[in-house]
Amino acid sequence: MHASWYLEQTVHTERHKDFLRRAEETSKNDRLWAGTSPADSRKSAVSAQPTQLLESSLSRFVRDALSLVLRAPSLFGTLLRFARGQRRAARVRASWEARGTHVPPLMIASITETCNLRCKGCYAMAHRHGAENELATARWSGLFREASGLGISFVLVAGGEPFARWEVIEAAAGTPDTLFAVFTNGLLIAPRAIEAIRRSRNVIPIISLEGPQRETDSRRGSGVYRRVMQAMGRLRSAGIPFGASLTVTSVNLDVVTSPAFIRSLTGAGARIVFFVEYTPIQPGTEALALSEIQRAELRRRVDAFHAERRALFVAFPGDEERYGGCLAAGRGFIHVDPQGRLEPCPFAPFSDTNVRETSLAEALRSPFLAAIRENHGRLTETRGGCALWAERDWVRTLLAPADEACGDLEERAG
Repeated sequence: MHASWYLEQTVHTERHKDFLRRAEETSKNDRLWAGTSPADSRKSAVSAQPTQLLESSLSRFVRDALSLVLRAPSLFGTLLRFARGQRRAARVRASWEARGTHVPPLMIASITETCNLRCKGCYAMAHRHGAENELATARWSGLFREASGLGISFVLVAGGEPFARWEVIEAAAGTPDTLFAVFTNGLLIAPRAIEAIRRSRNVIPIISLEGPQRETDSRRGSGVYRRVMQAMGRLRSAGIPFGASLTVTSVNLDVVTSPAFIRSLTGAGARIVFFVEYTPIQPGTEALALSEIQRAELRRRVDAFHAERRALFVAFPGDEERYGGCLAAGRGFIHVDPQGRLEPCPFAPFSDTNVRETSLAEALRSPFLAAIRENHGRLTETRGGCALWAERDWVRTLLAPADEACGDLEERAG
């Protein structure tokens, strides 16, 4: 048994070195950018093609992730599979592009509006439309397969609370060529879910927090922080890789980016940390949005954490500036809401097509999404994180006046 274990670890180490070398070879543009100033990087981003930038960033993500493997062996199988599939997916997307269908590498799937919490200022609650009309599990399962066939290799699963519809997470686990990051409050991850995720290895829970106990309980409810940390402990004990998602506001910036708090997360086992800028969807919460100075400081701190190699750190949507601006509407990702509407972004609930009624490939040919991409220059970075939401009056004009969903969408977007 010991000889077998040693051989397995040796093979894993050699594969790790080989993938690091190959990822390094495929990300030369990233290394060229590394020696430039942030301003020069942004100029390069504007002049380069979005697809090239995203392919480069995904390669860099895989390379950085693989560098963590020796410290977090539970990630190895997942990342090895993703690294192998990423090149194939890029070729598939390119073939669809040549046939006139633009396919982004990422999809955000908001699978339900149901949630066991009532967090203050939640954008999903602001856009509620009716849980009774949500897509059936069979359609989500088919949609995940369609996305994989189109070359979409990375899906962010959101809600509501995704684990309120565990059967959809099971369907995701049955799509092995796709990596699913499930953004969850962590409170509904039952033992059977832990066992299924442990077996599948393509589902990574990303547990949402607002900071330490006081900040988390203040927004999410008394006792939530303690229960979240217990959930992290169960995932870690099961050997399941997981991450954390932090909503960053003008009030909690210093708290959620304090070295002590970040060490507490990585010490608990988190291997990916998302910093999500607060978007003031609900009226009266505009003061919680980051100022330009705070956004720049957030980027600086995230870069510093990333350099320490304790985990992967991603700022959203702040990192979009490095890739030429807003990545919505298929430029980098698309969003499917719980009722099946294909939307440019979770924060901008506008749509002219629905995957309940058509294939994902057909929905991606949406004239509405194409119009947003063609007018990308309008979507500059703004206070509040989401340029599309800031330009929502203009976005509405892109929808055909006769579209029967338009009035409903205007009511939802308010």
